[in-house]
Amino acid sequence: MKLFSLLAAAIGLVLIAALIGYVGVGAVSRSLFAVGWSGFAVICATHLVLIAAMGIAWGVLLPRTPLWVAIWGRLVRDSGSELLPLSQIGGYVLGARAVTLAGVSGTQATASTIVDVTLELFGQIGYTALGLVGLVCAKPEAAIATPLAIGLCAATLAAAAFVLVQRRGLVLIDRLARALGRGWVDKTAAGAATLSIALAAIYGSRLRVFSSFALHLACWIASTLEAWIALRFAGAGLDFSTVLVIESLLYAVRSFAFAVPNAVGVQEGAYVLLGAGFGLAPETALALSLLKRARDLTFGLPALAAWQFLEGGRLWQRVFHSPKPAASSARSPGRDDRGSSLASWLR
Repeated sequence: MKLFSLLAAAIGLVLIAALIGYVGVGAVSRSLFAVGWSGFAVICATHLVLIAAMGIAWGVLLPRTPLWVAIWGRLVRDSGSELLPLSQIGGYVLGARAVTLAGVSGTQATASTIVDVTLELFGQIGYTALGLVGLVCAKPEAAIATPLAIGLCAATLAAAAFVLVQRRGLVLIDRLARALGRGWVDKTAAGAATLSIALAAIYGSRLRVFSSFALHLACWIASTLEAWIALRFAGAGLDFSTVLVIESLLYAVRSFAFAVPNAVGVQEGAYVLLGAGFGLAPETALALSLLKRARDLTFGLPALAAWQFLEGGRLWQRVFHSPKPAASSARSPGRDDRGSSLASWLR
């Protein structure tokens, strides 16, 4: 899998270089210079507000936890997903790990991450549905509309099945593990039961769940503003609704290409193809994609460096300052994170 990811990333970088070479380095550079540092600063500021809002959407699911903790975790999650050669799941793990450094238990970090990702998925489905409606209204003859509608229905069913697994599947795992025997199976059963209880508690607060979903949907729609601002600075006169269609379709394509790290090459190619259907010049489309990459670097590198510093400090304390437990000591059976493999690692 790692070899595939590296190969996909290498092919993506070659595709980016080929697209820039075909369109023209000078043309892409002129679009970037048209946006300028002031435009880039506005884009970064807008994105920072969106990260905070998405963090709050996660924080809603973590009562009695300061909102800055979830915002910090969201920043690390996105940074890991966009900059490291990992799948999106790797970014989710980093984000959950980040909030545990601020005192959230491993079980709560895991459960809230699962629910938050699920609600964001439903938010993206709603965002894509808006884009599909806009596409049909603007271009009824668009060939992509039918496969997109089919994909949207499939994504909705998959998301609903994911929720069903969270509500019922972990209970079945718990029962199966208990039926098979003791030892590591008992730990699996205990972990599944603990995580299932945490998930049920989160889903039990319908107001919090709906509030988080509404925030995610609003963030997806508001994310269009970044691209619209960049295109305005670049001199492209597309209206907000048209940019929303392009952006929603772009992220739908990125979701289908989840196996490609950071959607390298996929994002650039999709921008060029989608933009062409709405009169967006290819050099402007490539410049927009490169601006997003630069924005991710601007926030991601400091965030990952800070996370690594905190992780290193925690490891140092464990190795050099924590007392060694007695050989006969055993963990308390009532411990919150007992048995869950991911929660145990997050602790």
